[in-house]
Amino acid sequence: MKFNTAILIISGALAFASCQKLLNIPETDFIDADKALKTIENCEQGTIGAYAGMQGEGNVILNSILTDEVKKEEFYNAQTIHEWIYSADDIILTRDNYNIYGIAYNVIDRVNRVLKALPLADSTRAGDNQLRSRLKGDLLFIRAFCHFELFRWYCKNYDAAGMALPYMKDPSLGYQARIEMGPYFQNLLTDLNDAKPLVPDNLSDVGRANKLAITGLQARVALYMRDWPNAETYSTDYINALPLSDRASFNGIWQDANNVEVAFKLKRTVNINPGRLGSFYRGISTTATNLGTVTWAPSWKIWNSYDQTNDVRFASYLKSEALLTSAGRQPRIIQKYAGTGYATASENVADCKIFRTGEMYLIRAEARAEQNKFTGANSAESDINNLRGTRINGYANVSFASKDAAIAAVIDERFKELAFEGHRLWDLKRRNLPVQRDLIDAPSATTTTLSAGNIRFVMPIPFFEMQANRSMKQNDGY
Repeated sequence: MKFNTAILIISGALAFASCQKLLNIPETDFIDADKALKTIENCEQGTIGAYAGMQGEGNVILNSILTDEVKKEEFYNAQTIHEWIYSADDIILTRDNYNIYGIAYNVIDRVNRVLKALPLADSTRAGDNQLRSRLKGDLLFIRAFCHFELFRWYCKNYDAAGMALPYMKDPSLGYQARIEMGPYFQNLLTDLNDAKPLVPDNLSDVGRANKLAITGLQARVALYMRDWPNAETYSTDYINALPLSDRASFNGIWQDANNVEVAFKLKRTVNINPGRLGSFYRGISTTATNLGTVTWAPSWKIWNSYDQTNDVRFASYLKSEALLTSAGRQPRIIQKYAGTGYATASENVADCKIFRTGEMYLIRAEARAEQNKFTGANSAESDINNLRGTRINGYANVSFASKDAAIAAVIDERFKELAFEGHRLWDLKRRNLPVQRDLIDAPSATTTTLSAGNIRFVMPIPFFEMQANRSMKQNDGY
């Protein structure tokens, strides 16, 4: 026994010594942040990496599935999401490529690592010190944008004392607790205010931060905070700088032929994942006449909401495809992100538009109505009439008799103007309205209505986060 015990002790000591030697071998394929972000050029590459990680696709997809924008068609995926029966460990919400929680916090971590290195990064090229300032503006904008998206997904309506999420300003692997919305939004607004003087005041590159893109985000944030004066001010600044598209140019926005109205978008190509936003609604076609599987068709509710002859949005967003009819298939498809022709290399490839003038008109209209400026000049009424008059040939102006009538018109117009752009669920949530599907669009009679204030308007904190972060608190009902 003593001999065997001695052998075990010696063997254990040798094993421990061997492990110690292995642990002390320096890694040769790891670059720490001090080296990876040593120069301004390195920091610029890190900033571009942060932009590359940003997504708007998750908003588009989630808002379509959960609301009255689409109906199931030839392949019924995401059934639990569409029928509002998901939980914290649902595969779509926690492990899908479009789960915003992991995506946004990963981007924020990239941002914070670059921001930490940026002040001391070496200037090795002419103009690097000016670029240092620009990069800081980029990074602060990205950080604010991602934190706002997290708020929209995982928090209740704005309340300064309500529960937000961690606002990450430093790279950290420690446990992070939720904070109140008051300080969360103060951090967000500070990031935007600090970023604005550092970025260009032009639209030469709408794939990166510029002053007007920050103005657009400030207007959107003010809308969600119910800060009506600032929502009106920021949206007006945006509108004055970038007018509405005329009807002839409007379709070009969605074909990526122009950037009319657009101050910021996420560039997409076939080599960028996710590059084929349109493939969420319809699969890739095998030939020019054999169209891909239609996963989600436009709801009859949204289809019938347009003046199909005179409203330029109808043909830009939707299509009745004769090729499907001739094949005995349901012909209604979503055209907004169709990309190039069927079975071509860029089918279903389209840039993800984040801020555009149509949204700003509707932000301003709602803000004005909430301030009782619902009729007359410079009112919700004038904004709605201007927007519709630009979109609809032969449109006749309407008048609003009350604040409530004006707000109802704004929400109805957001349904049509911002269809499939990732706003519908959040609009209904922040106005305390239900999702109301027409019976013909619902998968069953019991899935026509998601009642106002239902817990499903707030996404569950993903299961992986709840497992890894003992300081995290789950949302109510999950």
